[in-house]
This record gives sequence, C-alpha cells and structure tokens, in this order.
Amino acid sequence: MWEFDDFHADSSGTVFRDVLMLALIGFVAMVVMLLPHISKTLDETDEHTPPGNVVVEMHWPDELPVDVDLWVQAPNDVPVGFWNQGSQFFNLLRDDLGMEGDASARNYEVSYSRGILAGDYIVNVHMYGKVPAGVVVPVRVVVSVKAKYDSLRQILQTSVELQRRNQEETAFRFRLTGDGELVPGSVTTLRHRLVTAPS
Repeated sequence: MWEFDDFHADSSGTVFRDVLMLALIGFVAMVVMLLPHISKTLDETDEHTPPGNVVVEMHWPDELPVDVDLWVQAPNDVPVGFWNQGSQFFNLLRDDLGMEGDASARNYEVSYSRGILAGDYIVNVHMYGKVPAGVVVPVRVVVSVKAKYDSLRQILQTSVELQRRNQEETAFRFRLTGDGELVPGSVTTLRHRLVTAPS
C-alpha cells in the first residue's frame, strides 16, 4: 500500500511537470512564429513612406456650438474637406460638427497626407453653419511636417476670425520641397477658394 501511494504521488508530479513543460514549449513556439510578422527590417520600412507626413490641424473654442470646416489641397490634387474626405494625397480624419453628435468636448478637425509632395499647398477654413449675432469665432490653424523618421515639427501657425455663414478664408498658401522643407518666401494668405464659388 505504501509503495502504491508513493508511485501515485510521483506520477502526479510527473504529469504536472509534463503539462507545464508542454505549455511553455507551446508559448515559446507561438512567440517564435510571430516574430517575423512583428518586427520589420530597416530595408522594409524604407520602402514605405510613413502616414501623416503633412498634418493640418484646426481648433476653435470648445464652448462655441458652431460648425467650422477645414479644407486642404495638395499640389495638383482636389480639395479635401467634409464632403470629399479623401484624395490621392490627403484624408480628413475628423469632421467636427461643433457640439452636435460629438462625444468629445473639443472642437477640432485634422487632415493627414500620405507622403510629402513637392509643390503648393492651400489650407482654408470655412464657416459651414450660422454664427450667433455679434459672435466672432477665432480659429487656430497649425501645419506640421514629418519627413521620413523625424518627429513631427510645426512649420506654420495662424489664427483666422470667422463671423458669418459660408465665410471662407485662406489660412495659408505655402510651398514644400520633397523633403518637407518650407520654401522661403512661399507663405501667403492670398485668397483661393476651395468650397464656395466666387460672388
């Protein structure tokens, strides 16, 4: 009887160690199989330009329940805004309606490019809805650039005031090199409408 109990205790320990070892080997095998899919070599990442190379952000006061729209046009491309949220180079990632249907208390819109195209860019702000009488809506516009593996760096910032429905203002017109450098002397606010037809 004593020998049987001793044998039974020993076999339980062996089974537990075997199961534990098999689980460990299975985990290590899964990690080894996933490694090629997780890590990329430097050569592979060089082939693809990271997203969000030209980033245009627009902010207006959170307490104002007005709908302001961001419009961006890349060189030789179509304008991108609320009714055309994607083009060959830009995408509007957030169309903010003010406080309507918004889970966030912040009022902002943002557009990102895929890559950096050399040439002229246009950034406009457009007051879509009504503005309460006597209210001026200050809109802050920021343009940042990320070239290759650099971190995002701000290159332009301005503030535009909107006072009436369908008011469209050009915040920036500027030129970039293919490396994301701002061409000296290229920044202007010369109006170029992207949304509303000239009156």
